[in-house]
Amino acid sequence: MKRKIQIVFIALSLFAFSSCKSIEIFKENTEIPVARPYRTFVIINKEVGMRGFNSQFLDELVQIQLQETLEEAGMKYDAKQPDVVIRYNSNEDVRQREVVLNQNPYPFWGYRVYNPWIFNPYNNNRVSSSNYELLQVIVDFIDPVQDKFLMTLTGVTEVSNPKYKQKKVEKTLEAVLESFLNQILN
Repeated sequence: MKRKIQIVFIALSLFAFSSCKSIEIFKENTEIPVARPYRTFVIINKEVGMRGFNSQFLDELVQIQLQETLEEAGMKYDAKQPDVVIRYNSNEDVRQREVVLNQNPYPFWGYRVYNPWIFNPYNNNRVSSSNYELLQVIVDFIDPVQDKFLMTLTGVTEVSNPKYKQKKVEKTLEAVLESFLNQILN
């Protein structure tokens, strides 16, 4: 009986953690359906020297991760006769949000000393603002034979600390490529 409870608890906790994903994936620009097997690819940003990110380091990181992930999935890099042309871009938008700070030392009547003159829910909240960056990683998958979009996948996430931007870009690109590979392999 304890074993069943442990299994149910583990399953529920895994479900809870997987549902709290902070990356959203959007599929757009589907001009033709995914029909044939795609075995080769080219990254047009790498071949032309076009940057998709403001940071050159992040740009090179994305190129390496794209190539390694697709090669691990069984595709080959071919700049002459690719089955899929890949182009990536980013949208890095700095934004602000309001944060309400509750400075009330007595949050609930009855938990501490009941004194209605100390507890005033309308005057004890302070509002401040925090900066964050809305990061979009946009990857176009193009069929070079028909010169039409297979799909455009956009991964959207928030970066609240610049130190973690690299990890957020890696996780977002990983989610985009996972979505692409699931669609071409199924």
